[in-house]
Amino acid sequence: MTLYDFMKGIFRLQFRLMGWKVQGVENLPTEGPVILAINHVSLWDPIVAAISLPRPVSFMAKSELFSIPVLGRIFSKLGAFPVQRGQGDMNAIRQSLAILKEGRVLGIFPEGSQSINGKIRKGLPGMVLLMEKSKASVVPIRVQGTRHLLHKGWGNIGVVVGKPLTAQMLKAPEGVRNRREWIAERIMQAMLELPEAR
Repeated sequence: MTLYDFMKGIFRLQFRLMGWKVQGVENLPTEGPVILAINHVSLWDPIVAAISLPRPVSFMAKSELFSIPVLGRIFSKLGAFPVQRGQGDMNAIRQSLAILKEGRVLGIFPEGSQSINGKIRKGLPGMVLLMEKSKASVVPIRVQGTRHLLHKGWGNIGVVVGKPLTAQMLKAPEGVRNRREWIAERIMQAMLELPEAR
């Protein structure tokens, strides 16, 4: 058993006791490269999303997390890798594309940082660059109940997996000034339209 599977089992047990719900797992492609576009309201989001899915997920995470003693090493052991936010981090882009080239699942938070009020915000066009370069489909995922999880999360934790979106499905119409921003907006809209897990 890998460390990833071991940690996944522990967290699944914990969140199951807290009333964790998952919907739409059948929408996740069973093979091939996939980009998960996930809303971001808490540091718990990658954990809750990862344990909800049958395939292992490699997350792009802010570099500051990897400087935390012990926690940073755990993130690395679980397949996460750092990204320098606010700049074009070519190392993170190369690592993302390598993961997708191997037919694996990449988890990203296209809003770039946590939402202060819990509402889904504008997505950054970087995920569109990854989609175009890798030919991977994008699966929108909505996580709920992770804000103040240990105090208010009981019975509210949920994950909803949307249907895959491909480059062919997201072709921008002629005349659009910024094609990647337009596509990113469509992906975030698909995420916004996902219902709450019940």
